[in-house]
Amino acid sequence: MSRLGAFLGALTLTALAFPAEAMQTPEPSSRFAGAPRIGSTSGWSLKPRGRVQYDVGDISAPAGVPAAGLGFVSELRRARLGVEGTMPGRLNYVFEVDLSEGLVEITDATIAWRASDAVTVTAGHQNNFQSLDELTSSRFGTFMERAAFTDAFNFERRLGFSTTVTSGDLIAQGGAFTDNLLEIDEGDGQLSIDGRLVYAPMLGETRLHVGASAHWRDNGDLLSTRYRQRPAIHATDVRFIATRALDVESETHFGLEAALIRGPFHAVAEAHWLRADRLGTAPDPSFFGGYVELGWFLTGESRGYRAGRWDRTRVRRTLEEGGSGAFQLALRYDFVDLSSNGVVGGRQDGLQAALMWIPSDHARLMINVSRLYVNDSRIPAAGGDRDYAIDVIGARAQFDF
Repeated sequence: MSRLGAFLGALTLTALAFPAEAMQTPEPSSRFAGAPRIGSTSGWSLKPRGRVQYDVGDISAPAGVPAAGLGFVSELRRARLGVEGTMPGRLNYVFEVDLSEGLVEITDATIAWRASDAVTVTAGHQNNFQSLDELTSSRFGTFMERAAFTDAFNFERRLGFSTTVTSGDLIAQGGAFTDNLLEIDEGDGQLSIDGRLVYAPMLGETRLHVGASAHWRDNGDLLSTRYRQRPAIHATDVRFIATRALDVESETHFGLEAALIRGPFHAVAEAHWLRADRLGTAPDPSFFGGYVELGWFLTGESRGYRAGRWDRTRVRRTLEEGGSGAFQLALRYDFVDLSSNGVVGGRQDGLQAALMWIPSDHARLMINVSRLYVNDSRIPAAGGDRDYAIDVIGARAQFDF
């Protein structure tokens, strides 16, 4: 049985495990909420959660570039299954695994204590406040892949403790983290300190978001580090921009965020700087990445936003309600530079467009078109040319619950 078949079979068994009354057809005025939630008056509750994202695409590069990994590509991008819920004592939990790489990989595994209406303390495997784009769930992104710098700078979930404090329109987040769970058995001894500050007021009918983050990471025994990125789609392992392996003792990051939502329009921009502190006397490189994005819902919806990150968009009239669903157009300029102080990893400028159809709150169909201009590519084209353009088209079918 294929991994996708096994995953869908697991979803069916999970649904059958719930009592019949929890699976009854909702009243005509209610809307499907993704999955049933069961609970007790003592504070316990449980709700299954997950997502399936299947991608196809085509990558076109100049003559002379090796064809392996280019042309038509496809993959089961994500196939996640988990649970979330509450426990007595103002506690929430999330546990989710990803099945898409042929392995069972833990993504989220957290317990959060709501100390008060303003303070939440979270322990476990979690994102560590790197940027707005990284903190936003892949279920709610405008494009199939996040901005190039998020992967190029090795953002990932890590095991640790964090605290979120909310005061009116101000959100402060901070935490201390060790290794990713995939690396924890290797005993690399990594340590990071991360913080983020967001101010998100409503100004009339406009939601404003302004944020900044700072990060420091000691790489411990894991000194050999590469910074690299795929060409706007995850279904290939080809990287046109990539540094050589560097002996990096620690990293220092700084990020800036700005966004707004007004009716069907949204705009967002981020900039992120990374300094890699190398062993020895070699000069330390500083890398930079960022993006600017504009989006418009043709059908009048507003992009979802909650607690300092993008959230689910609620469709005005879904297909099951006799409507057409939501349609969104978006444009993005995406930039990452991996060359600095003698390290030549290349630079990539991306011009991207997206068309998305959201037939219901929990399903999406996406088409992305990208034109990537690469300088100092690690893969030479005909005649040894390392400055050229790459065309990428991708499509995604998504369902989450």
